[in-house]
Amino acid sequence: MKVLIIGSGGREHAIAKKILESPKVTAVYCAMGNPGMEKDGIQTVPIVENDHQKLISFVKDNQIDWTFVGPEVPLLNGIVDDFQAAGLKAFGPNKDAAMIEGSKEFAKKIMVDNDIPTAEYAAFTDYTSACSYVKEKGAPIVIKADGLAAGKGVTVAFTMEEALTALKEMMAENKFGESGAKVVIEEFLDGEEFSLLAFVRNDEVYPMVIAQDHKRAFDQDKGPNTGGMGAYSPVPQIREAMVDEAINQILKPAAKGMIKNKTPFTGILYAGLIATKEGPKVIEFNARFGDPETQVVLPRMASDLAMVIDDLLNGKVPELVWKDIASIGVVVAAEGYPGSYQKGMKLPSFSGDVTIFYAGVAEKDGQLTANGGRVLLVEASAETIQEAQKKAYHALESQKMQGLFYRKDIGDKSYK
Repeated sequence: MKVLIIGSGGREHAIAKKILESPKVTAVYCAMGNPGMEKDGIQTVPIVENDHQKLISFVKDNQIDWTFVGPEVPLLNGIVDDFQAAGLKAFGPNKDAAMIEGSKEFAKKIMVDNDIPTAEYAAFTDYTSACSYVKEKGAPIVIKADGLAAGKGVTVAFTMEEALTALKEMMAENKFGESGAKVVIEEFLDGEEFSLLAFVRNDEVYPMVIAQDHKRAFDQDKGPNTGGMGAYSPVPQIREAMVDEAINQILKPAAKGMIKNKTPFTGILYAGLIATKEGPKVIEFNARFGDPETQVVLPRMASDLAMVIDDLLNGKVPELVWKDIASIGVVVAAEGYPGSYQKGMKLPSFSGDVTIFYAGVAEKDGQLTANGGRVLLVEASAETIQEAQKKAYHALESQKMQGLFYRKDIGDKSYK
């Protein structure tokens, strides 16, 4: 079996590496991929993710069995629709179903129509009306750009000043362009966050193990929101009963609700959840694997990922088995991220019992260099989170890294 992965980041590196482990897979290609992936035998393809016709030609010319779409942008650009129209198999939601991530308001309507627990909300395209609503409701309150904003379009405002500044940036100053032309304003929910992902085929839901992401740039959840600075799995402070409730009251109704909405979903459904006193509630839905959650969830998978996806694409029931181990992933980012940051710093070669998933990297004279905000992720697995932490941080602390930074507290919440 030959497989193509669409995307270039750490998430796609983790997916490609896991698929390549399958004895049924002879080659994994990644478009565009990054030079760090090649260390693991993944073949990079110099075709950009929005050039659907070139990708389709590549799949046909190279007799690729199926394609896995990693990022949200090509999904919302209809890449799965185009592949299917060309008679090719691609795993991911079509353009209409991907709107569960592409529009916060679309997702909220699915939740409300199907009694899926979530925060009270209102949507606005008028700046003045949005400001009036925020003043009426008070802080804390959550302001979200309706469209895609690379994980950075959400402000949890604890003061009125923060809330009004966020609205001004999104609606008046166009910080996120078209994505912020409409905003969704939500009540603040108090509780511990966790990520629950599932393989979905129409009304069939096959859940994965949960993880917890760290969104803020600095230790103790300080600093601006990022695309994610690290993650760990399992999340022992989230009770199993809470996860079961989330599967039965959130994931399964969402899959059925998408069919009812005439936008049936096949692919990876990501539920960003919060464990409140009333039970789990939805913060957001994504239409693909999370980053960096993928890098800690897939190391815990005992099943053959290639066969799971192949079964889903061919109408069979997949087998999902999980290892009883812990995994932690620490993101190494360029100083200044998520704002402006420098590039070109040389990257170290890590030693020890860790796996490196590369994201924003380039290659110069045979040496990997930093070429993005989130540069790489150091993953370690062990019997406990604390043991995995020790491995990951030992590998990081043994390196001198100029122009780069990472959080020192990934996984602490699980036991402190």
